[in-house]
Amino acid sequence: MSAQKLKILHVFRAPVGGVFRHVCDLAEMQAEAGHEVGFICDSLTGGPFELEKLAKVEEILSLGLVRTPMNRPIRPNDVGAFRRVRAHAASLGPDIIHGHGAKGGVFARLSAAAERRAGRQVATFYTLHAGSLNFDPRSANGRLYFGVERMLELVSDGLIHVSAFEAATYREKVGIPRCPAYVIHNGLRPEEFQPLASSDRQADFLVIGELRPAKGIDVFLESLRLLQDAGRSPSVMIVGGGAPEALETYPRLAEELELKNVAFHPPMPAREAFARARCIVVPSLHESLPYVVLEAAAAGMPMISTNIGGIPEIFLGEEARLIEAGNPAVLAHALHDALDDLPRLASEAQARQQSVRERFSLAGMAQDIEAVYRDALARRRGEVSQNLRSAA
Repeated sequence: MSAQKLKILHVFRAPVGGVFRHVCDLAEMQAEAGHEVGFICDSLTGGPFELEKLAKVEEILSLGLVRTPMNRPIRPNDVGAFRRVRAHAASLGPDIIHGHGAKGGVFARLSAAAERRAGRQVATFYTLHAGSLNFDPRSANGRLYFGVERMLELVSDGLIHVSAFEAATYREKVGIPRCPAYVIHNGLRPEEFQPLASSDRQADFLVIGELRPAKGIDVFLESLRLLQDAGRSPSVMIVGGGAPEALETYPRLAEELELKNVAFHPPMPAREAFARARCIVVPSLHESLPYVVLEAAAAGMPMISTNIGGIPEIFLGEEARLIEAGNPAVLAHALHDALDDLPRLASEAQARQQSVRERFSLAGMAQDIEAVYRDALARRRGEVSQNLRSAA
């Protein structure tokens, strides 16, 4: 691979959740490889946990960290946000502008198009992380978002999907891409496969992640009520941040359901939370390739998960263990079985850990993405590229 070092700007909206983890991991690997890397993201999202992570990653961002207001839905003030992203990109003169998530993907690709009109050679990529794909294509929002996605293909050097499910969903809802498209799975660090720190494991079940409807928190709470009605009251940890209304809604629902032994905690490192529970539950209604499932698998955590999105790609060969999403009765049954036979889930988790170790590597993810970058730059410069590996 060429020794040329790249200037890479990552554009994303919210510094929370799996998207944030992905961008930070990728940036760290790119900086280790000698590239210059910068971030621009939303200034309205995130709490103390996210601020600490941003401060840590900023140390390796030679192109700096800039935060500016970016709303989740489409709003008139998106014009101002785009202008700030565009001006920042122009000041850096990057080789690569890589957008993550729907809003980041729009701002990144439009900024790259503006750079090209100014005569600069820039390649631009969009990693969806599900992005707008949860919309119904028949809805007004779906037609709007998918129309934008279709238009922006024309200025994109590539779409990077984190799962085969996501790639198939894009083709189904948006159309066959008119630019190159790749499936590159999220990757894990070797230390994530180390044994968890010893703990008293005071919680029977753990749910961890951003508190929002797509994560199925309400379904999980309803399943606990069914379990409680059947005479079982497991201890439960729910860990995560979210919008202010979410931080009020779910504890209030737990009170309304008169649930016992349910405690809500602010965000904390995943492995710290894993060490405090016997089994993780992933009740999600929508996902692409969730980091929490990968992290739990790497840690050897017994796990109950719904059968949605790219999760079956993690549970390769054991997809039958996944459960129906959105069904509190099915989830309550799985929780009941786990309480009665946790050793079985632990044994399954050990086998899953080895499978994930072999298939999800952070180093491999970073290498494949860099190969995609270099291939696009070579095409823009009229060169013959020999950079692409297995990413296509």
